[in-house]
Amino acid sequence: MITFVCMTEHQNPILVEIYRGGVLESFHRGVVCIVDSKGQVVYSAGNHMQICYPRSAMKLLQVLPLLMENVHQHYSLTLEEIAVMCGSHNAEPEHVDAVNSILHKIGLGQEALLCGAQMPSDKNQSTALIKAGLSPQAIHNNCSGKHAGMLALCVHKGWSTHDYLLPEHPLQQYILRICSTLYEYSSDDMTIALDGCSAPIVSVPVYHQALAFKSLANPTTLPTVYTEAISLMWEAISKYPFMVAGTKRYCTDLMKITAPDIIGKTGAEGVFCMAIASKGWGICIKIDDGKMLPQYHVAQAIVEAINVFSPQQLQPLQQYLRTEIKNFNKWVTGEIKVNDQFMFNLSQACASS
Repeated sequence: MITFVCMTEHQNPILVEIYRGGVLESFHRGVVCIVDSKGQVVYSAGNHMQICYPRSAMKLLQVLPLLMENVHQHYSLTLEEIAVMCGSHNAEPEHVDAVNSILHKIGLGQEALLCGAQMPSDKNQSTALIKAGLSPQAIHNNCSGKHAGMLALCVHKGWSTHDYLLPEHPLQQYILRICSTLYEYSSDDMTIALDGCSAPIVSVPVYHQALAFKSLANPTTLPTVYTEAISLMWEAISKYPFMVAGTKRYCTDLMKITAPDIIGKTGAEGVFCMAIASKGWGICIKIDDGKMLPQYHVAQAIVEAINVFSPQQLQPLQQYLRTEIKNFNKWVTGEIKVNDQFMFNLSQACASS
């Protein structure tokens, strides 16, 4: 028997709306949580204790063991290569070259990547593959940089590489300990599942995901080995934001303007996390229906509301705050925009913090 539960009293608020001809056609509910350097909630909308998977927003934590073990020094890994390990890249030439370089430095081939083949996210690159009669490979997977980094740590530590994705593998156990520390959430309370690239991921409340990014923004209470690794990760993605995503991607476009003060990382199923160094804030966004575009509208609304950057500086990102909808004739038929009440409440909270 299937039981249907009425969620009316517990629904998360509408964060993003879609209008057509001036009529509200669709909307996206979700959760937003902003915490300060002490872990206190600066602003929240919806149930910030809602549990979800960080998905690729977890990559900024998954790379830390490699940096804590000084693998980057042992193999002379560049900042660009560290950045692609943190990325969900488009498989543009720069991304593929960086991943190949990592594999070459650690003495492994592309066949060692167990992330699975994926068509390049970049349309030009996927079209080029098709025209050439070639099939996508694991190196084109948007997570191949992360996997190359995982393999680098395994090779450095003498761990097996054929099973590095097993949750019980020393690599994944190491990552689990780091995640538990930064999320400030017991691993006993986490559910371990598999991401789209087959790497283990963990379930964590939205609030605790914000806590982790607070610690990335202000890691002063953490041991030195953590702070040094976080500093290097921050430097890599700030200097090379293109490696984190690519052409026409919000993570890249955002950090080109706001890094090194603000860094941000997308995750599948509507997750977006940010860290703001000047404020010591951590932020997590979760769109309930899992759509990806609304998370960027909410993230941009937060960037606007914190008032760290001028409207002139943020002008190139305005498309993410309000997006025109066009039909096949390229006629404007409507728009996607942040909910006015949410924007007002957010601005008020940020202004008073």
